[in-house]
Amino acid sequence: MDGCMRKARILAGQHLTIPAGCREVCRDLNGIQAQLASAAPHALRIRATDKLSESGFGKCWTLRGTMHLFALEDLPLFLHKGRKRALRPVDEMTGDEYITLERKRLFASAILEAVGKGVESRDALRAYCAERGMTSQEAQSVFNSWGGTIRCLAEEGKLCYRPCQEKTFQLCPPFEPMEAEEAELEMARRYFTNYGPATLKDAAYFFGAPQKRVRAWLDALPVKDVRIEGRECFWIETGQTQYPDIPGCLLLAGFDQLMLGYEKKESPFLPEESLRGIFSLAGMVSPAILLHGSVVGRWKKTGGRVELTAFRTLRPAERKRVLGAVERTFDEVKTVAWM
Repeated sequence: MDGCMRKARILAGQHLTIPAGCREVCRDLNGIQAQLASAAPHALRIRATDKLSESGFGKCWTLRGTMHLFALEDLPLFLHKGRKRALRPVDEMTGDEYITLERKRLFASAILEAVGKGVESRDALRAYCAERGMTSQEAQSVFNSWGGTIRCLAEEGKLCYRPCQEKTFQLCPPFEPMEAEEAELEMARRYFTNYGPATLKDAAYFFGAPQKRVRAWLDALPVKDVRIEGRECFWIETGQTQYPDIPGCLLLAGFDQLMLGYEKKESPFLPEESLRGIFSLAGMVSPAILLHGSVVGRWKKTGGRVELTAFRTLRPAERKRVLGAVERTFDEVKTVAWM
């Protein structure tokens, strides 16, 4: 297998050349990163054959402790037993500098009660708690902008965001968390099936896990391995041997799984000279322009205006391909500007 075949297989596994339903996409890719509200819907738009449903999906902190969109049936997987999270006191059911444990429990119960009654927006929940005596100081913990009691309830599997872009919440359906070893192996199986061929370092980067643990998963999974461009890569066979051609141009989402699935300095899709144009030092991952399987720039859409930033000089035919991708991807674009 050469580098081009590797790319073709990955693009098919990530449903960028073989689309599937939203449920299948979310499950195959271990959820869709939803750090930006607009990112997950776009990531699905370029992969899915149907539209995201309001039912059957949710968002909360899963892989790497970051926000992901996923099928609710995967709650037992992502909120498995023994998972480790780097949580602050405000994100746990414990007293902190703003509130006592007793008061935090009171407002946690109030939030669950309110969501059960159909009070679902963050602002409405905050008002609901204020009516029950929550002070402005206590609100700094309960409704902390980076998590707070909302995060605590999500980590306990009681509450999660709805899949829409607005900050609204829903109660989680009852579930029994999977055992840690079983859950980790299932996530690794999905990874090497749909992100592979991938290296040990790629998987460690994606899961935020030590390479030693990844090696243990590989030993327990039916993986194949091959050296591609000097790197040992692993994947799980699906029985498919032919893959669609690498597309001329794709407009990836911000925080796209194709960018996050591989160690960024060794990504098969991200040339080293383009790295800082996509991965900022502040932790942002910009929407990338993927031209013939390599990132050549980034894009941004505001209303009916799409701004394109190339990282190198593009030939007229290449620009035409990018503009064609803009036209195919978005329904209403009034202005396209090269920055």
